[in-house]
Amino acid sequence: MHVIVVGAGEVGTYVADRLSREGHDVAIIDLNRERLRKLDEDLDVLVVEGSGTHPETLRRAGVEEASLVVAVTKDDAVNLVCSQLSKLLGAKRTIVRIEASELRGKQAAKLRQAAAVDLVIDPDSEAAEDVLELIDHPGADEVEKMAGGEVLVIGARLSAASPLVGRSLSDVGKEFEPEWEFVVGSIGRGDETIIPRRNHHLEAGDHIRLAVKKRARSLVTELLGLERSTLHRVMLLGGGRTAEILAQRLAARGIYVVIVERSPQRARALAECLDEALIIEGDITDADLLEEADVGRFDMIVALTGEDDANILACLYAKSSGAGETVAVVHRLALLKLLGDVGIDVALSPRTATANGVLRFVRGDVAAVATFLHGDTEVLELEVAVDSPADGALVKHLGLPKDVLIGAFVRDGKAQIARGRSRLRGRDRIVAFAVPAAVEEVRRAFG
Repeated sequence: MHVIVVGAGEVGTYVADRLSREGHDVAIIDLNRERLRKLDEDLDVLVVEGSGTHPETLRRAGVEEASLVVAVTKDDAVNLVCSQLSKLLGAKRTIVRIEASELRGKQAAKLRQAAAVDLVIDPDSEAAEDVLELIDHPGADEVEKMAGGEVLVIGARLSAASPLVGRSLSDVGKEFEPEWEFVVGSIGRGDETIIPRRNHHLEAGDHIRLAVKKRARSLVTELLGLERSTLHRVMLLGGGRTAEILAQRLAARGIYVVIVERSPQRARALAECLDEALIIEGDITDADLLEEADVGRFDMIVALTGEDDANILACLYAKSSGAGETVAVVHRLALLKLLGDVGIDVALSPRTATANGVLRFVRGDVAAVATFLHGDTEVLELEVAVDSPADGALVKHLGLPKDVLIGAFVRDGKAQIARGRSRLRGRDRIVAFAVPAAVEEVRRAFG
């Protein structure tokens, strides 16, 4: 499939990298020559300097043969014009990033239709949803809902207090016979990502992902050694659109919300539209301001400005003052290792949520895709096609690569953890862990 990505920022680069590693033919367009030079060195993609709103630039990227154009610049107008022009020049489908609420609502439906947009993605809204899931699962650093929420994929760092530490997966499995409530789908250890088998042992500090039945959340929280807590007070550092969405959703749950915003104009705008939140005007790295706001008494701090350094420093100060869980939005992935070392609990990035939407759209037979900041694993949700190789087969007879693990399946609305002896049926919903190179094998087996 030939795919054109317009915008070589954080989101566009991540999407281009993911699609390229799956074997797609990818071109990426941007105006920044230096940024493109680095991408040309790092990624197996065609780089094209220019604007996604210029016909000649799109032609140099191969728009006539493009199965998909993904316009993810930070300018909504550029993305919409790019979509319309790409369709006129022969592209089959388009995905557009739109941040302005006025352009995503019903009143702008005709505009999106005129621009021939097939799918709208909204990183701010997706980031807000990610934070809300973390609030529902204290201590976890990744939460994804699969199969209508019947299966959860939970990622967390294994603490030394966890009863799983030092045990083999085979030993853990025996304890929970005959019907498992969860399964370990991947293990991150150092720079290595493992799709595990029964002989693997778990160690303190491992970053593990589990497929979990919805009803088993409390059990898994206990096994991972995570603290159970209820949030009453949340401070949002940075008053952008993600913070506005979060404040509305949190206040609806009865949670006390404080937003710290540097811009006087934006602070006033937030105060006018958010009666239920306290808005403080000031710099999130101002220690005196944070101390005066009593930052140490908050159950969660979420730093979500566009400045990584400010987000990290503010979270560190909040943690040192006694605040509960800290969440930092980061744009430079090189900082990820640092965050864990210095004590920040969770890192989020707008890129993963956007990439998930794009990958789901590219793989038309896949109901959901989850990619992560840590490691090289994807989680896929897809349906077993009637008369496919998997219809009526035992999991152990599917012949899937060693880098694939079937974690769970849902049949008639009931989730079951997959075992080698599990027999699959057409229309079962499968949740599978896989490295990117093995994704096509999974799709072939089930579709």
